[in-house]
Amino acid sequence: MSDLTGAGSTGVSGVDPLALVASWLPDNADPDRPRFTLGTTDADGFPAGRTVLLSAVTPDGFLFNTDANSRKVADIAADPRVSLVFAWEGFSRQLVVQGVASKQSPELLAAAYAKRSGYLKHLAWLNTAQFARLPLGQRRKEWAEAIAAKPEGPLDVSPTWDGYIVRPTRLVFWEAAEDTASRRIEYVWTSDGWVVGALPG
Repeated sequence: MSDLTGAGSTGVSGVDPLALVASWLPDNADPDRPRFTLGTTDADGFPAGRTVLLSAVTPDGFLFNTDANSRKVADIAADPRVSLVFAWEGFSRQLVVQGVASKQSPELLAAAYAKRSGYLKHLAWLNTAQFARLPLGQRRKEWAEAIAAKPEGPLDVSPTWDGYIVRPTRLVFWEAAEDTASRRIEYVWTSDGWVVGALPG
């Protein structure tokens, strides 16, 4: 089911919402990775958001990678409950996810790193607090030297390369319509499985 036609009968659903997610998003092998807004709660209790690349979506959840020294990692360590918001061009679709983030296995981390572009591999190694404080000219010089030495990026995984899998507890699919009200379908995980319901668009 690639759209929401026929979705929304209330009650326990036999439909896996992650299968619907997979039909909405590009295949995991597509190098043009989708972007989403990752929401966390910071140390002061304020909501924090940032745009993140989706590494993959699997039957277990949503995978993304980041730097181990980033604020999002500190936020998740304190409170692993997160939100993900995907928005489509032209505001034709939106997917809102709530779930719990946990660390990826070393195997998943290595696989995600191997798929990154040369630029992103260099970023994983060079994008440190020390590098950020360098004058612009020095930053450009060191970046150019790294690219010249290893155009495809370092093969070894950066020691600060980190990643999470978000296992969803709630998903809300929204789809625009020209001939009627927009469609909003909610899936909530319960002890009985996924419960689905239609919400006002």
